[in-house]
Amino acid sequence: MAVVPLIEAWRGASLAALVVLGALLSGCGQPDSPEAQVRAVVQEAKEAAEARDASRLFDLIAPDYRDPRGFDADELERYLRGWLIAHQRVRLLTRVESIEFPAEDLARLSVTVGMVGREAGAEAWNLAADVYDIDVTLARENGEWRVTRADWRRGAGN
Repeated sequence: MAVVPLIEAWRGASLAALVVLGALLSGCGQPDSPEAQVRAVVQEAKEAAEARDASRLFDLIAPDYRDPRGFDADELERYLRGWLIAHQRVRLLTRVESIEFPAEDLARLSVTVGMVGREAGAEAWNLAADVYDIDVTLARENGEWRVTRADWRRGAGN
């Protein structure tokens, strides 16, 4: 079966690459609301990853980024470069599960991300090679939202 090698190739991808990856967005109120701004960052990350545009991805990472696995911003940047080289084709299915704002310039969101090995519709979750649940924290500084922390785990069904 042709899909099996694709699935095996995708399984080797680290979750750190998914830290900044985005969402298929649903309606989210006012276009300049904090929620709309955060969703726009998530969408930008998705588009940048699918375009394999490393500099666009790096622009979304805060200089003080740290994650529970010990990555800082520089380590994540190095990893993402390697990940994008290793994955010549990136197709993501994403869904923002929740967004909360514990402070005016702080957002916490949960995102489900599926990495797909072939073209599929936005609702074709059964074609995802790997699915991850990612908890992301973004901070707004000088009007820009950036990822400061992310934690991930395999999603249900992996």
